[in-house]
Amino acid sequence: MADDEGYGGDDGGGDEYEPQDDFIEEDVQENYTEIVENSGPDSGEKGKIPNHLRKTTRYMTKYERARLLGTRALQISMNAPIMVELEGETDPLQIAWKELRAKKIPLIIRRFLPNGCYEDWSVDELTIVQ
Repeated sequence: MADDEGYGGDDGGGDEYEPQDDFIEEDVQENYTEIVENSGPDSGEKGKIPNHLRKTTRYMTKYERARLLGTRALQISMNAPIMVELEGETDPLQIAWKELRAKKIPLIIRRFLPNGCYEDWSVDELTIVQ
């Protein structure tokens, strides 16, 4: 075949890897502790901003509302538990709307900021504009 002509029998040196035996688990644990202690919004690392230091608005955007309703309607259509009392509704999107109006949707909205940090908002904390 044309692809085999320039092969030359070289196996690519895949057998040259030798695992190192001097791996110390304590060093990994110390490094992990340093990373956890040094992470946060003030350290320049990506991470969650505490609730009392939030910077974004309390209003739910139309894009967040659309994604929230679509995600929740999909969950309902796949037999997820419904968080409100039904009055004859069978459409998953209508049930999701009813849950949103009652602020009973069990989802969290994560808003990313330009510096890589994020804020988590629950549905009951946001003001819904219709």
